[in-house]
Amino acid sequence: MELDDKIYDQITFLSEEGNEFADEEKYQQALLKFSEALELIPSPKTDWEASLWLYASIGDMYFSLKQYQNAADSFFEALNCPDGQANAFVHLRLGESLCEIEQENKAKDHLLQAYMLEGEEIFSEQDPKYFQSIKDIV
Repeated sequence: MELDDKIYDQITFLSEEGNEFADEEKYQQALLKFSEALELIPSPKTDWEASLWLYASIGDMYFSLKQYQNAADSFFEALNCPDGQANAFVHLRLGESLCEIEQENKAKDHLLQAYMLEGEEIFSEQDPKYFQSIKDIV
């Protein structure tokens, strides 16, 4: 299934605005744009590919705002979207979010999944504590 072109164009426009806000570290404004774009996707939202990157973007903004439970919730939704399980970034940020809310075992599972999908490189721009949490396992 593909989204209607007009809806897809609106989603793309809102996402680009969200990305601009995120680049300027205006995370709350970016969150609003990504959420607005997600509202345009028909239910069930997890059936659509566009939902993957929107849930991931929303989760990333929550992570940047240090709202880790909300971030984890968004990344769990992203995992349920097409190709979500194969997305290293989703697993990385989900693992980091779970780490921050002290769900260490679940965090390690997702951090390991990110590592298995993309290797140590995915951790290169992250706080070293996240890779350290799985270093003994890998």
